[in-house]
Order: sequence, then structure tokens, then C-alpha cells
Amino acid sequence: MTTVVKNENTVLKVLLAILLPPLAVYMDKGVGTQFLLNIVLTLVGFWIIGIIHALLVVL
Repeated sequence: MTTVVKNENTVLKVLLAILLPPLAVYMDKGVGTQFLLNIVLTLVGFWIIGIIHALLVVL
């Protein structure tokens, strides 16, 4: 049962990492350096770099 919940949570985080990268990082790590770094990468890196960073953090 817990693996099903973890898998669903991971799928949600991956979808959020693609659509809203900072939100996915916030859900996984909370407010911290990874979250702030992702906001900067998303704004400066034309969204793609923020998506890549969010996927690395979430997975």
C-alpha cells in the first residue's frame, strides 16, 4: 500500500516539475536553498533549466 502512495506522489511531483518546477521542489524539499536555486534557474534559464533541476531534485 505504501509503495502505491509513493508512486502516485512521485508521478504528481514529476508532472509538477514539468509544469511548475519551483512548486515540485517546494513539495519535496520545502523552503531552502534548492527551492531558491530552482526559482532563479527557472527565471534565468528560460524554464528548461528549472525543469531539469526540479526533475533531478524530485527523482
